[in-house]
Amino acid sequence: MNIIESSLFHDFEKGMCGKEMQKSIKLYQDAKDFYAAYDPTLPNDTCMYEVTSFLDPEGAAGHLNWGVSLLHPVLVDGECNMTRGHFHHDLSCEEYYWCAKGEGLLMLMDEQGNCWSEKMHVGTLHHIHGHHAHRLINTGNEDLEVICVWPANAGHDYARIEEHPFPYRVYKENGEVIVRRRKND
Repeated sequence: MNIIESSLFHDFEKGMCGKEMQKSIKLYQDAKDFYAAYDPTLPNDTCMYEVTSFLDPEGAAGHLNWGVSLLHPVLVDGECNMTRGHFHHDLSCEEYYWCAKGEGLLMLMDEQGNCWSEKMHVGTLHHIHGHHAHRLINTGNEDLEVICVWPANAGHDYARIEEHPFPYRVYKENGEVIVRRRKND
């Protein structure tokens, strides 16, 4: 029997590495539409979040993807930094999030627009139902690092969130997290 080294590696201190690894970076200039207000004090090249992942090249049913989302502790005119959020194209595909670092919220929304959030802190594990949209929000003072596992065939439906956005926004004022019902921005 031949014993070989793994081609993928996830060092929980230094991050992921491997030749199949992919990394995407979301800058403020590409994320402005996520927030209620434009923040002129925030440079366009501010890194809002990074996603590093090992994606199954076939994207086949039964195959899995592994990734890490890293949200920086940035406020946009007082609003907490967040991911765009999405439903899955294949609503039968569920997902797991595990909080490895920081504090935040996992905002969830069902297909009827009912919305709630789960607190995230080191060690919390979150099961995301296939029919729920989901968004990460950093409410802390350090990076929020979340490890994700999802089916390779899930797909990301961002258009549905643009048409029917999450009904709440999360702000930080004087160190306190404030949740507000979304206005028709």
